[in-house]
Formats: sequence, structure tokens, C-alpha cells
Amino acid sequence: MSDVSDLTARSERRRRWFLRVAVLVLGVVAVATVWVTNVFLTERYTESTRNRAEVRLALYSGNLMSTLQRASVVPLLLSRDPALIGALNSADYSQTTQRLISYIEEIGAASLMLLDEDGRIVASTERQMLGADRRSSAYFVNAQRSSNTVFTTTQTESGAFAFSYARRVEVDGSMIGVIVVGVDLGQFERSWAGFSDAVMVTDSEGRIILATESRWRGLTEEEALARRSATGAIQRAIQATADWTVLPADAYVGGEAVMRQATRIPFQGWRMTSFTTYSSVRERVNGVLAVEIMGFALLFALGSALVSRKALSRLTFFQRESAELRRLNVALQREVAERERAEKHLEVAEQTVAQTSKLAVLGEMSAAVSHELNQPLAAMKTYLAGARLLVERKRPDEALSSFHRIDDLIERMGAITRQLKSYARKGGTALEPLDFRDCLSSALALMEPQLKRRAVHIERTVPTAPVPIVADRIRVEQVIVNLLRNAIDATSNLDDPRIELILAMGDSAMLTVRDNGHGITDFDQLFEPFYTTKAPGDGTGLGLAISSGIVADLGGRLTARNGRAGGALFEMQLPLHTAALQAAE
Repeated sequence: MSDVSDLTARSERRRRWFLRVAVLVLGVVAVATVWVTNVFLTERYTESTRNRAEVRLALYSGNLMSTLQRASVVPLLLSRDPALIGALNSADYSQTTQRLISYIEEIGAASLMLLDEDGRIVASTERQMLGADRRSSAYFVNAQRSSNTVFTTTQTESGAFAFSYARRVEVDGSMIGVIVVGVDLGQFERSWAGFSDAVMVTDSEGRIILATESRWRGLTEEEALARRSATGAIQRAIQATADWTVLPADAYVGGEAVMRQATRIPFQGWRMTSFTTYSSVRERVNGVLAVEIMGFALLFALGSALVSRKALSRLTFFQRESAELRRLNVALQREVAERERAEKHLEVAEQTVAQTSKLAVLGEMSAAVSHELNQPLAAMKTYLAGARLLVERKRPDEALSSFHRIDDLIERMGAITRQLKSYARKGGTALEPLDFRDCLSSALALMEPQLKRRAVHIERTVPTAPVPIVADRIRVEQVIVNLLRNAIDATSNLDDPRIELILAMGDSAMLTVRDNGHGITDFDQLFEPFYTTKAPGDGTGLGLAISSGIVADLGGRLTARNGRAGGALFEMQLPLHTAALQAAE
């Protein structure tokens, strides 16, 4: 039976290994195929797109050059028009504007203007320009200086550029006026904008004078490509993640990768540059890649369907096991809940035992306290008898002194009863900043009657500076009282009982209680509940166990060992209150 199970396990492991290898091989083949296809098609479609962009660029530059050449001969013809020359000589321009308007329809120019020798517009196809002074305009100044037709480019207030040909009108070698022919090159900007290409024309200085992007005019190519809004920069960062199917981009326009084509225009050093997007390349390449990825996805789906049958049977088996595990989990939760309830009952019982132990200690101290109260009561009786006698002898001042002594005795009796009442209360869980020295003094005051009755010599070493701790005062005093009672019991058979108390402050607060008794014999069971070396009826064996738990709850520890000179030595260590130390510093 065992051999059959081993064979089944080995067969299952081989099947899983074969499936993993098959999936890995298919994944590698899919990635390699997609990668090779992407590289091959990207290069092919990119080259095709680049060739089409070059053809369009040649067409654009040819149309632009044709328009410039056609408009360049118009100023020469108009400068020899007898009607215009006659109007300039006679200064009669009543029919000149209408004549220019009739010319513009035949010539196809953007505008025509006639200026007199002073630079004033005397006739224009744009009537609102009549009478304007243009003596400082570039086309007028250039025409004055040259006897040939001059081409002028000026930038308007809107940022667009105006293009014009100008030629002086002469009679017998002297200038009588200037004819200006405006050329509409902005029509090409509008026609270029209908395609996906971004086109610009730069002059000999590299300044953009025509562009499909109006914000580019007047800038250099580098400045134009660098100018983009914050949104465009974000779009470029997003687009960069989508350009994995293209070759390295020549430039970025509007945050999109483009290929750059440039050609020279044979006119005054002009150059034309176009930027073509890779969108068509991406669409065509991604279409093929999508088909390939879909095919590999179908292969993966087919393999998954074949494997799923076996997985379904195993899933049914696992579901049955899961149901069994859920039933076991419910039973375990019930057991855990029962244990938690038992622990809560145990915790309540431990608190009750601790309080009972404390009350037992209180009862043991009550006899000594009653003896301590008898002494001031007897003294009060004596002082009252003396005061009565002094009052009868008419000596009220001395009688008042006796009453003051009685008041002091009453205050002392009240302090003793307050200590008993405070010790009898249950300690709370609220912690507060305390001075360890005050807790030690209160515990000594509480144990003072027993210490006096047994004539125990106390040696106390306490620092002058406060020892700040954060604890429950009642519980700290309870621990100190338990340690003092153990020390008193340990020295009960000695003629010279001594207890040494040392309070020190370093990284933590440390209280050392050392006696000169017989020492500790069993360290293993020292802090175990109900362990005691006293005679039956003299102790419950809970004092040290309760004290150790209290100190641990406060974040400290209680340790015990035998001193070098004999006797037991207990060390109570508590963490210092850091905030109080910083305030004191």
C-alpha cells in the first residue's frame, strides 16, 4: 500500500513539473514572438511613414515657392502701369483704389497698396488703410533704397507675419511712389493644419515665420519645441509609456513623439520642417500584436481547460477537508472561549486572595496599632486632669498649653487610623506620578508599631533628590509592607534585629531591603503562591507571590538573594518617570 502511494505521489510531481515547463516554454515563445514582430514591423512601417512625410514636405515647399514666384512679378508690372503713374503725377486718386481692387481679382494677391513719395497710402484694396503714414515701414524704406523689387517680412501686433513685395515707381529716374503687393502665405498654414503633421517655415535667421502652431511664430525651433504647458508635460510623460512600439523619437511636439523631416526652400535662406506623429505606426503595429497576443491567449485558455478537469476533482476533495476543518475550528473556538472565561474567574479569585492577604496583614497590625493608640489616650487623660486643676487655680495660659498637647495627640491618632484605612482599600489600575521616598515613608509609618514592639533597628539610606516613578501608591506601599513584614519575621528570634533600607536611583529606581536573619533556603519556590516557612497559622504564603505580580504589572521586577554577611536581600526595581526627570533637570 505504501509503494502504491509513493508511485502516485511521484507521478503527481512529474505531472506538475511537466505543466510548469510547458507554461514556461509557451510564455517564452509568446514574449519572443511579440518582441520580434514589434521590432520588425516598427522599422518597416516607420520607414514607410517617413517616405510619405518626405513627399508631403516636397509638395508643401513647391506650392509655397510657386506662390512667391507668381507674386514677385506683380510689383514690376504695376510700377509701369500708366494709370497709376498718372495718378501719382496729378495727385488725383479718385479712381485709383477701384483700379487696384479690379487688379487684385486678376492677380490673386492678398492686398495692393500705392504710396506716394512721402510714404502716405493714397490707394489701397483695404479702404480703412487710406491716408495712413507708412514712411517708416520696412517695405517703404527698402523700396526707396533699391531699384528692384524687394521682399519684406514684418510681424504684426497679433504675432502673425505679413509678407509683401514692394517696388518704387519712377519717372525719369526719380521716385514718385511705391507699389506694395501683399502675399497671403497664411493660407498654407490653414491647409497644413488639416493633416497630422506639424509644419514650420524658418527664415535665414532661424526664426519661425509660418507654423501650424500659432504659438511657435517668432521663436526658434528649439524654443518652440521646449514651449509647452504643464498639461502638455504631463501628457508627454503618459505618452512616453505608450511609445514602446516605435523607434527612438526625433523630437516631442505637444508631448507626443514625432519624426522630424527638413528641407531647404530656394528663397532667401528659408527652411521648411515637418513633424509627423507615430500614431499610424502604432495603430498598425499594435493591430498585428493584438492578433498574436490573442492567439497565444487562446492557447493558454485551451491548456487551462485541459488542466481544470483535474483541478476540479481536487477542489471537491479540498472542499470536504475545509468543511471538516471548519467544524474543528468551531470546536476549538468554544474551548478557547471556555478557557478565557476560566482565566477571568481565576484573575478575580487572585484579586480576592490578594485583598484577603492584605486584610490578614491589617488584622495582624491592628493589635500593635491599638497598643499605639492606648499610649496617646492615657497621655490625653493625664493632660485633661492637669488642665482641670490649672483652670481651678486660675492659671488658664498653662491650661491652654495642655490643650495644645492634647490636639497634637489627636492628630497623631488620626494619622495612624488614616494609614490603616488607606492600606485596607483595594489598589486601582490608575497610575500617577509618585515620589518613591514618600511611598517608603508611608510604609514605615504603617509598620512603626510592630517595629517598636519588636525593637527592630532600622537603617535607612534615601537620596535627597526626588525619585520619580509612575505607579499605584497603594500597591507600591503594599509591596514594601510585605517586604518589611518578612524581614521582621526573619529576625524575630534575634537579640539585635536589624533591617537596612537603601533607596537608589540610576537607570531605574531600586529599593533594597536587607535583614540579618537566617537567609533564604529555597529560591525555586520563593515566589510561588502558598509557599511559607512559618508555622501554621502565622502566614498564608501569598505575600511574596502577590508582591512579585504587582511589581511586574508596574513594569519592574522583584528579585531575592542572600547577602554576603548572611540574611535575606530583596531588590524592588521600578522604571523611572522620564518626564519628571526632564522637568527637574
